[in-house]
Amino acid sequence: MGQVLNRGISNAGMDKERILIAVKTYPTLSEKYGETVCTAGVRPDGSWVRMYPVPFRRLDQKQQYKKFDWLECRLIRNKADPRPESFRPADVNELQAISHIDTTDGWSERRAILLKTTRVYTRLDDLISGAKANTISLAVFKPKSVMDFTWEEDDRDWDAERLRQIREKMKQNDLFEDNSWRETFKVIPKLPYNFSYKFTDEAGRNSKMQILDWEIGALYWNCLKSCAGDEDCAVAKVRQKYLDVFRKTDLHFFLGTTQQWHSVAPNPWVIVGVFPIPHERQRRLFEP
Repeated sequence: MGQVLNRGISNAGMDKERILIAVKTYPTLSEKYGETVCTAGVRPDGSWVRMYPVPFRRLDQKQQYKKFDWLECRLIRNKADPRPESFRPADVNELQAISHIDTTDGWSERRAILLKTTRVYTRLDDLISGAKANTISLAVFKPKSVMDFTWEEDDRDWDAERLRQIREKMKQNDLFEDNSWRETFKVIPKLPYNFSYKFTDEAGRNSKMQILDWEIGALYWNCLKSCAGDEDCAVAKVRQKYLDVFRKTDLHFFLGTTQQWHSVAPNPWVIVGVFPIPHERQRRLFEP
């Protein structure tokens, strides 16, 4: 696919920022880009940044950054989104990884930035009140206990009328863009299930929260393939990893609010990423 150009925006006087990518949500439909991905991460000081829209699958292969990559890019406040952490890339062609944080030494580097530099919340009431005051819309959260992992059937296809409109717009070339992507681009399949965690926080509040992470969608499709199309088998495998395996770790969530419900819903938060980091005591067992 050709590079995605973003012309007409002056980058003069704008400094590049360093962002550690922690969140990539499952793609959603976009009339302009076919589909978009919500990307979020933290600066070196632990403050959060949401980057949207990002037409991720339209980026060149070398630009398709991974979670826990450090990116350097210029950011512009997203005027269409009033949430405090919301920005958009000044030029999506800058979205190339400069380095990656791996899992060596018990994930020590990831732990240092995401659990020690970045604030970790343990009470949902603090996050809900912060969303209503529009002071926060992304956070690291530590549940006291994870009680269950559930799934519910959802629509199996994207809305037909919206998809038709998007396909019609995708046929119309943009004078200021490389339009080669329009010839080969295919919208990602819609997940037929909504996956959720049931958990309790430090104050004893019980919650059920949907998981929108791209990784859970990719896991479902991989499990469906290994199960020869048996959906019951596939969702059982997803549950086994997200509940049985991850519950043995020092499990944290990356939470985000949805723009539509940010300041009005009783609880506007969803799980936009899962962070199954090893317990520190597990790491010390292997230290000399």
